[in-house]
Amino acid sequence: MSGLRVVPTRLHGRERLYVCGRDGKNVAWYDRETARVSLLAEDARQAVLAALHPFLTGPVTVGPPPAPSPAELARLTLHPDDDLAPNRPGEALLVALDRKPGPAHRLRPDPRRNALAAEETVGAALDRLDGAGWHTLHSIPLPGGDRIHHLVIGPAGLFAVRALYARRQRVLVADPMVAVGRRAPEPLLRRLRADADRAAYALTAEVRPVLAVAGQAEVLITAAPRTVRILREGELAGLARLGGVLKPGEVEALHARARDRRTWLAL
Repeated sequence: MSGLRVVPTRLHGRERLYVCGRDGKNVAWYDRETARVSLLAEDARQAVLAALHPFLTGPVTVGPPPAPSPAELARLTLHPDDDLAPNRPGEALLVALDRKPGPAHRLRPDPRRNALAAEETVGAALDRLDGAGWHTLHSIPLPGGDRIHHLVIGPAGLFAVRALYARRQRVLVADPMVAVGRRAPEPLLRRLRADADRAAYALTAEVRPVLAVAGQAEVLITAAPRTVRILREGELAGLARLGGVLKPGEVEALHARARDRRTWLAL
């Protein structure tokens, strides 16, 4: 078999190299993380390995695709309308702004755009954890109109993350109240703990709350908040360095359950 080409892709945080024939159909793929070449046709083995040779950096396992895990099967059978994994950071705000953008000229910026900027900044930081065995879901809708800004699932456990826009402002935390700049304090930590509790109930697993401050802000904490981590956007990568409590199979199973919209309907 000749005329094979290698197409690099990145799916769900994992890098794969697909080997395609002249008709565009896949004949094999190479998963860098597992160092495995999965063949769809055994008679193409030599041609596939020749095509992949410039990309292989060490010994690899070659054989038919492995049987899908229960979590992978659940993902494959999930209807696209029920799959939350494609949600972008701030998905709900993006939809709301598209439907009702607001006046073109106004004295003060639309607060929804600041909130969106915070969710996009925090979401981008969390998405960079994917290569370390983590998954992040964005803008999870909850009954009653509430939503979880970001749900992070990885070896260190599950975290419900709320993004807070505070560009060049002072953030004063006095549990459960949070004040940004000159704005009136809000019981933000109480809401965040409620989000984490609802997620824990839906997933039957511990979910810890995190307040992520987006922007170069001064954060003043009068007393350590109960159960809530407060992190600046640059500190979110530190979640990957926390001690492991979940096995890879448990992470995948929780991710498969969390990405299903129906999981959240009974709350």
